[in-house]
Amino acid sequence: MTAEKLDPEKTEYTVVIDHEEIYSIWLTDREIPDYWKTVGFEGTKQECQDYIEEVWTDMRPLSLRTRLEEADKQ
Repeated sequence: MTAEKLDPEKTEYTVVIDHEEIYSIWLTDREIPDYWKTVGFEGTKQECQDYIEEVWTDMRPLSLRTRLEEADKQ
């Protein structure tokens, strides 16, 4: 399916997350690459973007957050 043929009101996406806790969306009819995993939410592009906006409150990668937390403990 090409981008020109995608209907934003009907095309289904799934929300995915990587090892750094970075969120993205993926077409539900496509195989998800190994470095992403699903979070259990599917919907239209807008619904998925709204979900990500709600749950992804700290956009810093996990490795950076971890380093900063360790530095704060010292």
